[in-house]
Amino acid sequence: MLRVKNLDESITFYETHFQMKLLRKKDFPEGEFTLAFMGYGDETTNTVLEFTYNWGVDSYDIGTAYGHIAIGVDDIYAVCENIRGKGGKIIREPGPMKHGKTVLAFIEDPNGYKVELLQR
Repeated sequence: MLRVKNLDESITFYETHFQMKLLRKKDFPEGEFTLAFMGYGDETTNTVLEFTYNWGVDSYDIGTAYGHIAIGVDDIYAVCENIRGKGGKIIREPGPMKHGKTVLAFIEDPNGYKVELLQR
């Protein structure tokens, strides 16, 4: 679960850059929050991200315990160019990891969360 400052912006970001689909969204007026679930398919057989939007909250301290989420991609260089071309923030260009051969890159989502891209 990721807490987000702007739910629509977060949904658009993950739809645009990772082709994730909004699977479901529900408002909880009594608690003043909305939950949205995004992924690549049905939740019974696929991993999904849960976004929590607390109404009226426009920033969070991510903290030191959070690392990043990771998403496997077929062409990491093309994905990074696409993200950059649409105004996304690349914080580590694609290339081999420091102590290995895995090709990876890091981007930052609109909330400041790090997303690792891994070449499949």
